[in-house]
Amino acid sequence: MKTVRLTMAQALVRFLENQYLAWDNQEQPFVRGVFMLPGHGNVVGLGQALLQERKRLEIYQGKNEQGMAHAAVAFAKQMKRKQIFAATSSVGPGAANMVTACATATANNIPLLVLPGDTYACRQPDPVLQQIEHIHDAGTTTNDAFRAVCRYFDRVQRPEQLMSAMLNAMRVLTDPADTGAVCVALPQDVEGEAYDYPESFFTKRVHVLERRPPTAYAIKQAADAIRSAKKPLLICGGGVRYSEAHDAFRDFAEAFGIPFGETQAGKSAVVWDHPLNLGGIGVTGCAAANEIAAQADLIIGVGTRYTDFTTASKSLFDQEARFVNITMSPAQAIKFDGVPVLSDAREALVALKGALDDYNTGYQDEIKQAKDRWLTELARLDGMSYGQGQPPLINDANADSAQKFAQDLDSVLTQTAALGKINHLIPTDAVVIGSSGSLPGDMQRMWRPKTPDSYNMEYGYSCMGYEICGAVGQKLAVGDKEVYSMVGDGSFVMLHSELLLAVQERLKINICLFDNASYGCINNLQVDQGNDSLCTELRFRGADGKHDGDFLHVDYAAIARGYGTRAYTIRTLDELEAAVQDALTVKDQPVLFDIKVIPKSMTDGYDAWWRVGSVAVAQKEANRKAYEHHENQVKKARQY
Repeated sequence: MKTVRLTMAQALVRFLENQYLAWDNQEQPFVRGVFMLPGHGNVVGLGQALLQERKRLEIYQGKNEQGMAHAAVAFAKQMKRKQIFAATSSVGPGAANMVTACATATANNIPLLVLPGDTYACRQPDPVLQQIEHIHDAGTTTNDAFRAVCRYFDRVQRPEQLMSAMLNAMRVLTDPADTGAVCVALPQDVEGEAYDYPESFFTKRVHVLERRPPTAYAIKQAADAIRSAKKPLLICGGGVRYSEAHDAFRDFAEAFGIPFGETQAGKSAVVWDHPLNLGGIGVTGCAAANEIAAQADLIIGVGTRYTDFTTASKSLFDQEARFVNITMSPAQAIKFDGVPVLSDAREALVALKGALDDYNTGYQDEIKQAKDRWLTELARLDGMSYGQGQPPLINDANADSAQKFAQDLDSVLTQTAALGKINHLIPTDAVVIGSSGSLPGDMQRMWRPKTPDSYNMEYGYSCMGYEICGAVGQKLAVGDKEVYSMVGDGSFVMLHSELLLAVQERLKINICLFDNASYGCINNLQVDQGNDSLCTELRFRGADGKHDGDFLHVDYAAIARGYGTRAYTIRTLDELEAAVQDALTVKDQPVLFDIKVIPKSMTDGYDAWWRVGSVAVAQKEANRKAYEHHENQVKKARQY
């Protein structure tokens, strides 16, 4: 057996260079590159290895470990999980920063490989800088925090352990049923230790993404369930996009006239104006999808995890409705006591279509009527205004805040009107990204994708701070297409470090920053449950000691210009249109739109309930009424 003597870190880089993914007669390198923020725990070992061994891998200098790992998550999501970036940091706070990104990846079933440095396996210099001493367990380090948020965790304590660690890592990263974050911790001393590795470990290795076919039994069971239904409803989940079942899903819906609602991950598998596309479904869904969902006697979930937002905390569907679950995951297949179809989405839909050749639904005009009503509502949202001297025509849980903010800032923009305007102005092939706050709800309801795979919403973890970091990863995935990141002021403040990476790499990303001087989504939730506002608005402390003073007004455009971006401050639709059009002429430079919008000017909930832990004991009558409503809804919801 031929061997080659390398350090563990050198062997790791050489291995990553030679990993490929194959599917549908296509093949490409699986690991495109590495985001890194070197420190004492990885700059000498892994850093030296990248300088010596790298031939193809692209290297990007992150500015915050969480941010660069989020960029890697967004890249893999946009690439439909068929290519990834790795992310590496030193041990200690750098590694701990990546824990949040790993949770984001795992919650969304997105492959992410993190390679944090670790404390010395030999323990000779312990405790080293940034090492947490555990007197009960000398083997526990910061990196053990990754165990709770990763699909696979390993620590390479001897150089020869790298081989089994990385083969298992690749197994999980390329698993369509249960992928997520993978952490392989690299002790600082072991990174530099040498071993005679077999050359076979470094030969080109092709991981085949096979399309699992459904069994004949599963197709018969699913077909029987569908034949017995008069008003079935399809749910288009992220699995439709990851399996590239776009055409198969659309063809199946058209063949039998079955309408469909979209999850956040499934949105843009089919363009928005398809006659059977009811739009977003659930808590952040629109009226059309939720209306038809309540009537459905069978739910056909394709590649969905049935999160509480999709099912409105299990209250959206009729108690007697049955389920057919098409998924690669056994854990998702059994939900709602559904008929499990363990299969690749495309293969299952094609097979199921063949088994239902003469099936017809019992729908009459319900679908068109629901869509027409929603189009009327969309037009209202696009034109939602705040009139001078008139009552605010907005979703108004706290009108005094909206009025005070409007007066202070001299702004008349509503969030829905700004979002609708952007949707109409940007190129048809532009891609959008978002994650947290009220914008994901507005986006799932209002955004009208004109091309497939142009919508990238991280909503499994709804991680604040993902939006700008993710835009960097998305831009690396889509190349020359325009990228628009939808972010609230609260999330921007929390994490926008990779905006500097975009400047450094001359990446054109468009940051649409909706500034309402608050955490508007949570403020809505707080007030709607009968509470006063507390720490959900960006205000000075008042004379009474409470957070009820004047709003803080932040010049986010100035912050962006300080980084080296083009920036615009916007208070009217005319200013927004001029800025978006001017920004289209910008090349090789990020752009930020500082859009001042009125608080409370987001979309409604459209009768979808979300269980949020209402309080059973309270002094305020409003709290007690909220709890009474909660109890009534729990009685209507399915229990499992």
